[in-house]
Amino acid sequence: MSDAALGAAGTTTGESRPKGRALRGIPAGVRCASPVALFMALGFLAPLLTVIGFAFAEPRTFTVFDSFTLENFAEIFDPADTVWMSFAWSLALALLTVVLLLFVCYPIAYGLVRVFGRWSSLVSIAFVFPLFISENVRLYGWTLFFINHGVLDGLLAQLGLPGPDVLFTPAITLFGMVYTYLPFMLFPMTLGLSMVPADLVEAARDFGASRTMIWREIELPLAMPGILIGALLTFVLAAGAVAEAKILGGQSVIMISHDIEIAFTYSQNWPRGAALAVLLMLVIGGLSMAVMARLDLDRILGRR
Repeated sequence: MSDAALGAAGTTTGESRPKGRALRGIPAGVRCASPVALFMALGFLAPLLTVIGFAFAEPRTFTVFDSFTLENFAEIFDPADTVWMSFAWSLALALLTVVLLLFVCYPIAYGLVRVFGRWSSLVSIAFVFPLFISENVRLYGWTLFFINHGVLDGLLAQLGLPGPDVLFTPAITLFGMVYTYLPFMLFPMTLGLSMVPADLVEAARDFGASRTMIWREIELPLAMPGILIGALLTFVLAAGAVAEAKILGGQSVIMISHDIEIAFTYSQNWPRGAALAVLLMLVIGGLSMAVMARLDLDRILGRR
């Protein structure tokens, strides 16, 4: 090989080495996380910042980041504005959904962990299978079940009993939310109960602890991370629910998600819709942070 060729090869190799050293200087975790971070920035952070920008834009305009005003929030907090009723209904129904599901799901979760044995997988599939069907389809099925001259009304008529007039009421809206979000409470709660060592329960029983004492002092504290995660997930989803109020409730109650949808579509008042969305995110985000502060994620993820 000629001296010129060797020189060219040496120059190329010398130029490539600094680039390689520069890449090796970046931690492997940063290099691996960069594509995910870019995807999250484009798919989550950018839309979120856009919504926040619209919340401070002039009402009924489509120019974002060109102005700054608190008029949208002032309008929402105006006593003459009834949107606070939507907030109240959404948060109240979400809280009631969580409370009811705590009582409904705990016996089922306990059975999945301690009682059902080899049938636990079959029971779990029974609760997972409805998730493969559209939520709207399932809710319309319940509408046909409860509607006048529907399934329930017809069955009761055969027995000579009057059919209940429960459709298009707040109560049936709550029923639809409990039915829809049951799996989201059940499986985190099951995970929490599965983290309670059976040997510890047996040892407490051998030392004479009552069933109530075992539940209060051992099972409930150790299962609390899973229970809190299920409660938080259920509350976040239920607070943004809208299909249950529309299909089963007949809009007997107006949820905040419905007001946000109306502001972005029929009213074409994007700043108002964005302001409502920001307030909802602040409320849910604050509650989420308060719950997450009480969770031991290292223990949940099995890191210690």
